[in-house]
Formats: sequence, structure tokens, C-alpha cells
Amino acid sequence: MDHTTALPIAVAGATGDLGYRVVQALTARGAHVIALVRPGTEQARLTGLRNSSITIKAVSLDDAQGLRHALVGSGCVVSTLNGLEEVIIEQQGRLLEATVAAGVPRFIPSDYSLDYTRTRPGDNRNMDLRRRFADKLDAADIKATSILNGGFLELLEGDAPIVLPGRRVLHFGDAQQPLDFTAKDDVAAFTADAALDSHTPRFLRIAGNSLSPAQIANTLTELTQQHYRTLRPGNIGTLSALISVVRALTPASKNPFPAWQGMQYLRDMMSGRGKLLNLDNDRYGPREWASVRNTLAHTHVQGIKR
Repeated sequence: MDHTTALPIAVAGATGDLGYRVVQALTARGAHVIALVRPGTEQARLTGLRNSSITIKAVSLDDAQGLRHALVGSGCVVSTLNGLEEVIIEQQGRLLEATVAAGVPRFIPSDYSLDYTRTRPGDNRNMDLRRRFADKLDAADIKATSILNGGFLELLEGDAPIVLPGRRVLHFGDAQQPLDFTAKDDVAAFTADAALDSHTPRFLRIAGNSLSPAQIANTLTELTQQHYRTLRPGNIGTLSALISVVRALTPASKNPFPAWQGMQYLRDMMSGRGKLLNLDNDRYGPREWASVRNTLAHTHVQGIKR
């Protein structure tokens, strides 16, 4: 599909990890991108955005008039803002208001998560923030599409310690419960396609991989020729108790992903409540998704051919 004549796509958080990947995926599709960056952003962080297909606009998320002016003429606004209430609710809320005021027809919020429509309120702080913003978004006069992708595949590289020393794969509850993982580049590529698609539904669900802790252990056994086994410290209730203890012992901070938040994600994945159903993986044609197998080989196996 030729997108060269389409309206530009505005990306908020363009210098961030996911935002930068979305910008690159859009330009690879021939789209013109308006990269929204904070005033005073270091020049070194803008280097990768200096492209004839990218217009860099430095504007504060607190500047309603400046935001509206920056967004006029866009076909869609993609938010990749990441943080807590101040960012997800307040700053993204101001971005949404400016998007509506500018007459932009579509908005993609910074969800990129488990299926929070199926999780329980109060169980996961970050899912609760997305739920609250979804209420704000659904009340706005704009067409919105949330992209849900499970956990980022990169979490298996260390941030989510599912693979433990001693050749063990951690799980709570059922070792056969499928877990969803999608690589950031794949999320960015799908987001770019969705931003250029004017007929998207309210939710799009993708999972590059869906496999259980038992399957992860089997994959590692095949890759290393050493026996990996699952380790079950307890059921989902046990994990909930651990979350309460860790959270009580954790000093308050603005860190959007403290240890207990990661444990809340793990609970939503391993309970099956955040599982993605009825996937839209093939909406934009077949694609090769980055695999858990290759990630495990790269991260946990030395000198193996992939």
C-alpha cells in the first residue's frame, strides 16, 4: 500500500524507546511523520529523527495552544508516552484534548499491554491507569484504537526474571497457561500499519508469541541440551501475597515499573486474566514475528546458532 500521499502521522514520545521505533516504521512505509519532542531535548537524541520524511516539533505537553497548532493537519496521533498518572492520565489527556481541538480524526493511546479489558480493577496499577484513560478517550469526540500486545518480548532478556538460575522456569498456578509476548519492533510495525489504516476498530490485539512456562522450559532444554524444569512456588494467591509484601516494603517513587508492578503483570499473565483472545495478527498481511526461541537463544544460550 502506498502511503506517500496520506496525511502525516503525529507521534508523541518520538525520542522514547517505542516511539522512536514507531517513527522509523512509519517512514519505512512512506509516511510523513510529525515527531513531537519536549522543548530542550538534547540534540543527540534527535539525530535519528533528522529525515526528510520527519518534521520535528518541540512542544510542551502543558502548552495546549502549541500542541493544537502542532497537530493540525495530521491524520492520526500516536501516543507512546510512558509513566504514571501524571503522564498517562494528565499529560496524555492534554494531548487528547489538543488532538480533538485540532480536528485530527484518530488517536492511538499508549496502551501496548495485556488485555486490560479482561483484568480485574485494583489488581494492576498500570492496567488501572489505562482503564481510566480509556474512559476519558471513549467520552471524547474522536475515533480511537488501542493496541494490546501482551508483554514485550524483551522482558525475557532480564526485566521479567521468569528464567531462573539452576535451569528453572518460574511460574505460579498452571505451568500450561499460555503467556503472550510481542517484540517492540513488531509492536511498532503493527502500530504504524494501524495509524495508516482509517478503518480500525476500538481494539486491536496482537501476540507474536503465545507459549506456556512449560513450553519455555522445553525450548531451553532443546537449545542448551540441558534439562530445564518449571518451578512453582505456589498458586496465584501465593503470588498476590508476595506482591502485598514487596509493595509494603518498597519506598514510594515515580518509577513506573518497580518490582511489585512487574509481579502484578506476572499475575495477570499467569492467571490468564490478561490473555489476548481473537488476535488481529494477520490484519495487515502475513509477517514474521520475532520469536521467544530466538530471544532465549540470544539471552540464555552462549554460542548457539539461531
